[in-house]
Amino acid sequence: MSTRLLIIEDDSGLNQMLQMHFEEHGFAAIGVATSREGLALLQERAFDLILLDQQLPDGTGLELLQRIRGQESDQAVIIMTGEHNLELAIEAIKQGAADFIHKPIKTDALQISVDRVLENRRLARAVEALRPTRDDPAHKRDLIGRSDAMLKVSKEIALCAGSGAAVLISGESGTGKELVARLIHAHSECKGPFVAVNCAAIVDTLLESELFGHEKGAFTGANARKPGKFELAQDGTLFLDEIGELAPPLQAKLLRALQEQVFERVGGTQLISTNARLLSATNRDLLAEVAAGRFREDLAYRLKVINITLPPLRQRREDIPLLALALIERIAHRIHKPPLHLTEEALAALLLHDWPGNVRELENVLTQALVHARNGVLTPDLLPMKRAAAATGSADSQPPIGTAADAILRTLDQIEAEHIQRVLTHTGGHKGKSCDILGISRPALDRKIKKYGLTLP
Repeated sequence: MSTRLLIIEDDSGLNQMLQMHFEEHGFAAIGVATSREGLALLQERAFDLILLDQQLPDGTGLELLQRIRGQESDQAVIIMTGEHNLELAIEAIKQGAADFIHKPIKTDALQISVDRVLENRRLARAVEALRPTRDDPAHKRDLIGRSDAMLKVSKEIALCAGSGAAVLISGESGTGKELVARLIHAHSECKGPFVAVNCAAIVDTLLESELFGHEKGAFTGANARKPGKFELAQDGTLFLDEIGELAPPLQAKLLRALQEQVFERVGGTQLISTNARLLSATNRDLLAEVAAGRFREDLAYRLKVINITLPPLRQRREDIPLLALALIERIAHRIHKPPLHLTEEALAALLLHDWPGNVRELENVLTQALVHARNGVLTPDLLPMKRAAAATGSADSQPPIGTAADAILRTLDQIEAEHIQRVLTHTGGHKGKSCDILGISRPALDRKIKKYGLTLP
């Protein structure tokens, strides 16, 4: 018997395209354009899967999802949305969605999602308990970026937050690993606090006491009993940053705490139980550290039940404009200055830089620029990484602003036009493949081709 699929999507072109795609793959697909039509069909017959658009002429997908779940239906639902919003993803899963897919729709990615949902209906039940329960400051912050890499990270956060499993967050320094950890905690069921420890910032002799606490007299200067971070994180989340720096003796003690959920304070004999959820982060390849004999293999796999990898900023340059604008607003508020206007020349300079320090470096650069900015305008000469590059005369440095840089800097329209033309050339003028690479719809591509006077190979 064919898999019964209902598509609720008001874009007739997309609806027909999805029907054709899934019918070719053996599905019995029916398409409608409104919530009302969808509900009418659901009252007449049962479907195995529903593809549901978030924005419909007579309501939102989430509203319709609530009505479907109110009928105690176990039909799997995948939300399709043009909004790149972690809160929406969290809410969709909270309401019982099995998955969510961002537009423009890529049929290969959608097919993988559909196959996974149909093969494992437990996914919907596993994420149904996902609840953002606290008014946590981190809950009000979000990942900034619309690149495919960051949308994938947002999705992984939404799917793992309610699981309670250990999560290892990998990525270069400055990519935002602690922010990801705080978002996982904020959207979890943990009732306790978020407690963070930087393993690289504390010497080995003190780190054991910091993690597990100590008894009075355990060592010189231990004048009173002190609870460790594991105790303080009870019913909450313990985040261990730079876990790859942990010394071998501490690796063994941490492994025991994870396996048996008990530990002893330094100098103590009493077993103390722990239910803290462990999140950890590293800028190293833990499996490479295992191969080199510097990290325990059994501990590495305990930490890496789920792995989230953050991309470096240089690999998601399309996110830099959004990041820069958000950071400027945040920094201006912090240093009590009105938000500044970022000139196109300054933004182009930001796009040209490789950002070895990632988002942290971008924030530092913008902070220095805002401190020195005058007349409400942030210009390229205020960017410290430009001055540093010019001073070192390195091969990677850009020419000083006001000289040869004028030949390199482009307006945003020029950069976009050049990039789209390169993609069209790469695909031999194939608009479908070009849309997939650019992450835009076919009508949007046609508008940009006309706007910039681009040519097809």
